[in-house]
Amino acid sequence: MRVLHSTTTVGLVTRTAAVVAADRRASSGTYIAHKTVKKIVRIADHAVLTTAGLVADTQVLASLLRIKATEYSITNKTRIPIRSLASYLSLILNAYKYTPFIVQFILAGYDDRPRLFNIEFFGDYVEDKFTATGSGSPIAIGVLEAEYREDLTEEEAVQLAVKAVRSSIRRDVFSGEAVDVAIVRANGIEERSFNLG
Repeated sequence: MRVLHSTTTVGLVTRTAAVVAADRRASSGTYIAHKTVKKIVRIADHAVLTTAGLVADTQVLASLLRIKATEYSITNKTRIPIRSLASYLSLILNAYKYTPFIVQFILAGYDDRPRLFNIEFFGDYVEDKFTATGSGSPIAIGVLEAEYREDLTEEEAVQLAVKAVRSSIRRDVFSGEAVDVAIVRANGIEERSFNLG
């Protein structure tokens, strides 16, 4: 059986927003299965998830996160903290560590400030200022490491995220096509797309 896998996703935080970016290529082995896959998934009006890994696993876990976010907001009359979403996803992933979900996530959001979590398939997670996942991450993380600054403007962060994904696309055969970006601010989420041209 062949499965869809591999990608490049990146995330970084500024003082006013969390920014994530992902390529659009979905591969199955060496075959390019799709060229327009959306790898940034909206969880709530203040949280998004990027995915690298199996599509079905992502769909199930994203649905569970949406349910948890909705349940929390109804019960508590406020938005769920991003760390709580990361912790909840971590618990699910860890519970299935002997039959793991084959996924790696970046969870980005805004509660009292911009937040960014890298979540591995066994459930370990870490909050960071920038991160990258997927087959192109060794290339993308080098770009982020070299150019990230805490005082980046939102637009500079968007351009850096796109540059990091584009750099991986040049060297990683499993990443390609275009770059999608989500900017998560206190007042909502803005989405953009960039062609490789």
